Amino acid sequence: MRLADFIRKDMDRIIEAWVDFARTVDVPQAPLGQVELRDHAEGILRTVALDMQSPQTSRQQQDKSRGLGPATAQDAFSKTHAVMRHISGFSLDQMVSEYRALRSSVLRLWLAQGHAGEAHELDDMVRFNEAIDQALIESISAYEQSVEVTRKMVLGVLGHDLRTPLGAALLGAQMLRRKTSTDRGMKITDQIISSVERANQMVESLLDLARVNFGGGIPIQREAGDLKAVCAALVAELRSRYPQSQIVHHEAGEVVGDFDPVRMGQVFSNLIGNAVQHGDPRKAITVSLERVDSSAQFSVHNHGEPIPTDAMSHLFSPQGRYSRYASGQQDASGGLGLGLFIANEIVTAHGGTIEVRSTRESGTVFQASIPLG
Repeated sequence: MRLADFIRKDMDRIIEAWVDFARTVDVPQAPLGQVELRDHAEGILRTVALDMQSPQTSRQQQDKSRGLGPATAQDAFSKTHAVMRHISGFSLDQMVSEYRALRSSVLRLWLAQGHAGEAHELDDMVRFNEAIDQALIESISAYEQSVEVTRKMVLGVLGHDLRTPLGAALLGAQMLRRKTSTDRGMKITDQIISSVERANQMVESLLDLARVNFGGGIPIQREAGDLKAVCAALVAELRSRYPQSQIVHHEAGEVVGDFDPVRMGQVFSNLIGNAVQHGDPRKAITVSLERVDSSAQFSVHNHGEPIPTDAMSHLFSPQGRYSRYASGQQDASGGLGLGLFIANEIVTAHGGTIEVRSTRESGTVFQASIPLG
């Protein structure tokens, strides 16, 4: 009997072997029932059997062997199966093991009928393995997408839900501060207020990341104004926050245009704060802002260790938080490794760009160019 015909004829026995294996998988949630264990096994097997009996060129066979087989409507079974297994608490390894067990069960049951010595038997096994591999590839892709969507959702919900308790904590600390008369009491409440404000900034960074993850980008609200005033206010704030650092601010006239003052303040804060954390504390940090034609040119220069070459490629990526360079950031955004990422997203939302130069001799320069409209 041809293998595809055997799969259709002995579907129940094959699925029972699938269920027996799935039942042995240890998941953190409640044990799955018969329906959940069977899941989309029948649909996957019927798709495999159909694929095995479909005409196939040698080129199509080569594409399948490299995981480049064409996606079909029947692939929905393997994709849905992966998502449901993720929801049920299966790890990716456990889901892959299901396919390994399915492959073994089908071949074992089929070969147990005995060999007829026909030429098609080897071809059937090759086509079967190709079809199972194709289903597995679709399942892995769908599983990873499900994990990523869950991660993004958790970040967004976490950031949103933390706002209320943090807001209450900040309000309470500010009220205590006004009613405190002792130096010790004022010092403690100031520490509480500072910590809550830092946590609030981290939450805002999480929300910005969630917005980008879900494809919306970081929203900006443009308004007419002078970017010079925004920059001067942030430099004064950072000088107060980092009294041990020498921040030199070069001004060059008005920089009037349409921009989001709050978001641009984040850019200035993140880039200057980055220089404070990574620069040589014995040397000055130079901040400059000027209008060049129809754009604002903002730069931050610091001396110290250059940015490692292997960190440059993902410096503005959220994955860059795992780099040796990002791990040293200590400001609110940097605590999550998101400071440079958020700065770049805001500048991009304004239609601008950020460039980086870093050498041991000349130091490190972050330069942002923002159209002023």
